[in-house]
Amino acid sequence: MTSTTPVAASTSVAATASSTSTASTASWDDLVAAALLGTERRTPPVAPRPGQDVPSALLDAAALSTVRRRAGLRPAPARPGPGRAPEDPRPALPAAARSRLALLLADRSAPGRGGSRSAPDLAELLPQWLALANHHGYRVPDALLPALLDAARARTDLRAEALTLGGPRALWLARLNPGWKFALRGAAGRASASLSEPSGAAPAPDEEQRLWEEGLFAERVSLLSAARHRDPAAGLALLSGTWPTERAEDRLMFLDSLRDDLSPSDEPFLEQALSDRSRNVRATAAELLSALPDSALATRMAERSRGCVSLTADGPTADGLTAEATGDRPTGDGLAADGRTLRITVRPPDECDSGMQRDGVVPKPPSGRGERSWWLGQLVEATPLDRWTEWFGGRRPAEIVALPVADGWQADLHAAWCRAAVRQRSAEWCRALLGTPAVAPVTAGEAAPAAWRDPAKLLSALPSRERAEWVAEFIASHGLSDAFRLLGVCAVPWAEPLGRAVVDALDIARDAGSYPWSFSGVMGLAERCLDPTQADRLEVLTAIPDEREGAAPGAGGYWAEAFQRLVGTLRLREAMRAELDPS
Repeated sequence: MTSTTPVAASTSVAATASSTSTASTASWDDLVAAALLGTERRTPPVAPRPGQDVPSALLDAAALSTVRRRAGLRPAPARPGPGRAPEDPRPALPAAARSRLALLLADRSAPGRGGSRSAPDLAELLPQWLALANHHGYRVPDALLPALLDAARARTDLRAEALTLGGPRALWLARLNPGWKFALRGAAGRASASLSEPSGAAPAPDEEQRLWEEGLFAERVSLLSAARHRDPAAGLALLSGTWPTERAEDRLMFLDSLRDDLSPSDEPFLEQALSDRSRNVRATAAELLSALPDSALATRMAERSRGCVSLTADGPTADGLTAEATGDRPTGDGLAADGRTLRITVRPPDECDSGMQRDGVVPKPPSGRGERSWWLGQLVEATPLDRWTEWFGGRRPAEIVALPVADGWQADLHAAWCRAAVRQRSAEWCRALLGTPAVAPVTAGEAAPAAWRDPAKLLSALPSRERAEWVAEFIASHGLSDAFRLLGVCAVPWAEPLGRAVVDALDIARDAGSYPWSFSGVMGLAERCLDPTQADRLEVLTAIPDEREGAAPGAGGYWAEAFQRLVGTLRLREAMRAELDPS
């Protein structure tokens, strides 16, 4: 038997420790570079053990680094181990859904098309899968947490849903890896941080105060949102206690978190925030106050607007006087009671005084915009919309929008009403400003002053069914060229009239003989937004049509591939939904 001397043993142990230490400090990129170029051309950042060649040492280091990467823990100096991960009482994913998530996460870095243009793009289905899983209240398997956090780090559109699915364990793990620090700050981690109390019970007052004073920013935002939802006054008191000492960027985020549970009791605090040293904080406070129709700021803005915009009747006895002042109640056809023609006259502010600036009016306009029209727009958009009905003799929004506006001020006035309608979530005003789908609306991309209406934003304030019907009629009248942004605000899955209109428009484009690439954006939306149950009905479109005279060469084949991919994606979405459905 061969004996080993203490010196030899200690040397061997030292060499092994040295090799392991070197492997621990080597970066993954350096290991990959050495493997790609070859150890003869690139010296790897590892020291071989006695009797071991350099390529073997490189492979050992790569294996060790792989284990660490999969475990979600980066090498670091020795320190006390992390505490036990918090419990997550939510149900585990069904086996089929777990396998699906592993496939989606493994495929996230490249489209899962398998070399075929007709195969579904798995990377685009991951956001929808996460939303479905969260809808059913599942938690992510612990073994998939590192891959899920890596996916959320790479794609900001995944973060909110990924962190919700990850729950409290995602936050616990994110504290161990600087690469996942995004989960510990900002609004993206809000939903996940709220799960730190799985039972849904409010923390004890002492614990709540400690977390508010010492917690991470994401935890504090989550705590404030939860406290506001539970007791708006208590949540506001929590924020008021530390408000003067908060950083400007934190004050802005905290202020924005008041939006969902905004109430008249918040007005005194928001009035104080109008004097904040940060311009962004002041602007956000003014915006929130303008959403409270009975606030003092809304009243001040309304009085300013009333001095700038009035309803007048043309005629020798009342020219330049408001209908209210002459006692004339307007009729429904743009005429005063005595038959004179009504119109809206505009006289914008002559200056932006200190009071206006304190109330959130920005004095300096953007390039190419006149000062007075810029000030006017800010006053009107902060005015409660029901005041116009009051001032204009009881007219409804559709009647007010139809009135002529003197001296070319219609674009500015209607643009401000559009912003007010979206901010105040007034469906009636949005309907009036949208008009009928058959009339092609001007869009925000057009040159001013024509671009006074943004249909996508106005549609966002309407009920989902009405939204889908309006866009379906628009597509039937104008096709798909100007419909992309409108489709983006429609609820998923698309209601039947909208889905049918989109498919019919795509079919018409195919029959026209053009290539499908011009409609790739709409086709991509259709893959994610069409009702999956429509797959069988669309099967007929996957056949290659006869090539028509004048058609682009091979266009029919490309369209067939596009529809094959659409049908395949819809069927995959239906399978995903079935895998997550607990029934």
